[in-house]
Amino acid sequence: MKILATVDGSKHGKWAIEWLAEMPFAVQPVVRVLHIIDLASLRAPFMIQPAIVGTGRYIQSEVKRMEAAAKSTKKESEGLLSTLGLSGTVTTDQGAVAATIMKHAQRGVGLLSIGSRGLDALDRFMLGSISNHAIHHAPCSVLVVKESPRPVRHLVLAIDGSSASDKAVKFLIRNVNPTPDGLDREPVVVTVIHAVPYFKYPEVKEAGKALVQRYGAKLSKSGFQIREVLRLGKPADEILTVAKQEKADLIVTGAKGLGAIRRVLLGSVSTRVVQHAHCGVLVVR
Repeated sequence: MKILATVDGSKHGKWAIEWLAEMPFAVQPVVRVLHIIDLASLRAPFMIQPAIVGTGRYIQSEVKRMEAAAKSTKKESEGLLSTLGLSGTVTTDQGAVAATIMKHAQRGVGLLSIGSRGLDALDRFMLGSISNHAIHHAPCSVLVVKESPRPVRHLVLAIDGSSASDKAVKFLIRNVNPTPDGLDREPVVVTVIHAVPYFKYPEVKEAGKALVQRYGAKLSKSGFQIREVLRLGKPADEILTVAKQEKADLIVTGAKGLGAIRRVLLGSVSTRVVQHAHCGVLVVR
């Protein structure tokens, strides 16, 4: 699988690479690290009063600073790939950050790894503006990294019986090794959770149990250790609660669910989970 990891010189960008070494991939991925120089960000507010004395010199110095930072980040990222034993390259490009990431993500990329926040002073609370754009518009699956890396051995898989949930299961079976090598040799445990807002009718509860068991059986057949959970309550809140209780390393969810009103490219449940999760979140497309 080809993976695109975005860096910006922040610790979150560094984590986007480091997490890939901790993921129990079935086959070692090919990683392309991307750093973007956004020269357009220097235009405002200077375009309003272009004649201000010293503006030109300031912009020139900022351009030099950004180019120097890009070289430093490139060197650091190359060293990180080597240290972690990851196969890949480091690329520097120019352009608007979000649009440039999407451009590179369209080049046969299967997974985009991105930090939840970066160096942008205007980053949104708990989820940076760039990563927020990525989870809604990326053409591939997105891994949102929120914390320093650790071995990924316990996953919480949120399912609702939709095609998006089916894709999430297929992604795990195809790309994750249920019995990874390593010093700990711990097997991968997947907690399959289905949450419904009410159990008014017994049929709803029974259907929920059957759904969890069906997905659990698929993963168990592929070698994963399974825990099955059926919860009553708001789906996003229950997913977050279970993930915290289980001390999950990663939450896995489909990009869209069965909600009657769907947000463009990302369901409201997935959006809330990404925004408020204590750990990393993998949004599968």
